[in-house]
Amino acid sequence: MKIQNVKGGYDFLPKEQRVRNYIVDTLRKVFEEYGYNSIETPILCYYDILSDKYDEKSDILKEIYQLSDQGERKLGLRYDLTVPFAKFIALNKNVLNMPFKRYEINKVFRDGPVKLGRDREFTQCDVDVVGLEGQFIEAELMTLYIEGFKRLGIDVFIKYNSRKFMNGILIESGLDESKISLATTIIDKMNKMSKEEFKKELLDIGIKENEYNFIIDNFSLSLADLTKKYSNSNNESLVNGLNELNSLNDYFKKLNITEDCLFDPTLARGQNYYTGNVFEVYDKQKRLTCSLGGGGRYDNIITNFINDGNLYPTVGISFGLSPIYEILKNEPMFNDKSNITIYIIPMNTEVECLSLANMLRNLGINVEIEMKRKKVGKALDYANREKIPYVIVLGEDEIKNNRFVLKDMLNGNDTEIKIGDISKVSEVINND
Repeated sequence: MKIQNVKGGYDFLPKEQRVRNYIVDTLRKVFEEYGYNSIETPILCYYDILSDKYDEKSDILKEIYQLSDQGERKLGLRYDLTVPFAKFIALNKNVLNMPFKRYEINKVFRDGPVKLGRDREFTQCDVDVVGLEGQFIEAELMTLYIEGFKRLGIDVFIKYNSRKFMNGILIESGLDESKISLATTIIDKMNKMSKEEFKKELLDIGIKENEYNFIIDNFSLSLADLTKKYSNSNNESLVNGLNELNSLNDYFKKLNITEDCLFDPTLARGQNYYTGNVFEVYDKQKRLTCSLGGGGRYDNIITNFINDGNLYPTVGISFGLSPIYEILKNEPMFNDKSNITIYIIPMNTEVECLSLANMLRNLGINVEIEMKRKKVGKALDYANREKIPYVIVLGEDEIKNNRFVLKDMLNGNDTEIKIGDISKVSEVINND
């Protein structure tokens, strides 16, 4: 047997996990500041729920990990947190107050290509709101995106577009309705292919030359030009999409974030459940070319799940932990930081060290005790290697005199502290 991880799944060492925990803790704080509540949903889902909104050729269906249980029921591992959230609302609508704002930070699985920032087992950090229509909430979500990445120290820009607008343009081109979904998927990759490759993919699904030319002409225009061109159109999907895009853009102007939010007429996102505006976030420094997060409006999923005659408009965004981790993992703030604040070295004082450690932990201080009976020199070497900032050597003399020395390993300062005045340790640490 060869011992190895499944491709696209990884172990994370303590130093690496500290970075990931920092990201999650930072985002959780932002989510709660914006009024979102934490929930948790199952990893295992019925396959028909995961696949309900897709045609057979959809890329996402190829990436679902499929399995069956002992009752031979067809199951799948969730590929995002959106479909499980829709199921959650359907099952719990009678006990929730609308609008309902949730966040979930959890693992998802996709059997897709593996590259830097894209794994097969990865953590998504999602926020969603059910019960609100319009661009007011969408604008707030964009400010949440900007604030979240600002707290993480990453300068980002957000691409935005509308599925209604895209559908409207494709209808305007004369494209057969059965080909709109496939065409949208190809257009989403337009900026990642050569003009020849793009044309070939469209022609391969049966798009005519005149339809291709129409697509090329319109999906390269600015929002202002598109609005001017189609302001009097009878195409309802196209007009509604442009109106919603312009409404969102007006919020951006008034919030002074237009430089961070860029209209991209080719942006579709892969999931066909999106019904309105969609978003993707990218690193301004281009340390990674893949998106750091994405989302959009999906008004039909929960409405169709519940099917009780009511509408459940929903919009949400996601932060990708894996690509964010790839950007932050080599930051100096993590290289010079230990999870342990104080390292206690016993000198035949094991019980007393346990008591002292518990007193310090009650002050909110992370403490490790040396338990292998190392000599003091080797124990101090360990503290230096692990970059633990403070050490206490606790011997019989310290117990007898009811005091110990808090040794600062970074600058060499020693502070004598009475065991009965243990709160002084916090003062020393906080002042440093």
